[in-house]
Amino acid sequence: MTEEDRTLALLELAMAGRPERIVNMVLDVQPPEVRATYDAMVESLAALGLGEEPALPTPALRARVMSSLVARLRPAARSALLVIDMLNDHLTPGRPLEVPRARDVVPALSARLDEARKNGVPVVYVVDQHEADDPDLELWPAHNIRGTAGDEIWPALAPKPGDHVVTKPTYSAFTSSTLEKVLDELKVDSLILTGCLTEIGVLATATRALELGFAVDVPADSQAGSSEGTEKAAMMFLGIMPPYGAARKARLDKLQESRA
Repeated sequence: MTEEDRTLALLELAMAGRPERIVNMVLDVQPPEVRATYDAMVESLAALGLGEEPALPTPALRARVMSSLVARLRPAARSALLVIDMLNDHLTPGRPLEVPRARDVVPALSARLDEARKNGVPVVYVVDQHEADDPDLELWPAHNIRGTAGDEIWPALAPKPGDHVVTKPTYSAFTSSTLEKVLDELKVDSLILTGCLTEIGVLATATRALELGFAVDVPADSQAGSSEGTEKAAMMFLGIMPPYGAARKARLDKLQESRA
């Protein structure tokens, strides 16, 4: 690609009106100088725009803007902190499904738990749990078997009084579990997801949460995948997906009614 072609491609990207999260995904895989060129181009376009005479918005655009402003007047978001699968079978060295990187995030996650409890943010532990004869164990090594020490939460992150514990049998914490019921009872609309594995349990849970209308945040210092590369890929996917709009509106409306 010639320099002129690259400049035209960046100009098209800058003027396409794509969401910032999509633009960032495109630029994150480009060399730093490409990002710098794009940022300079956006600043130049903004300067040109400020030099133009203001124009009245169309009725449709005005309605969209007003709708967005009204939505911002809703009560402040209430979050819950979810800790996913930080279990002995995943953090103990030598276990078949050990996640070595998960041990590295324990200090940051422990501090995040202390801060959440201090500020009244509900804490929910999600525990992957299997029966000894679970057919899923024909596809995966034996792990997180109910009643064994391997299925217990890592001691340094043990639940405190007032915390909640939810069990699940598969990747998403919402599948065949009471998680959504617990979150409804806690009256939360936003989730802070932590734990492991980022590219499996965390990603599956986050995707379902977004479909159910929850806002989702996955702090980089409190998640662990099987490798840095898989973490980055999963975080990139999550970075471009907002909550499903209709479900988000329904959830916020329901919560607003319950808080009234």
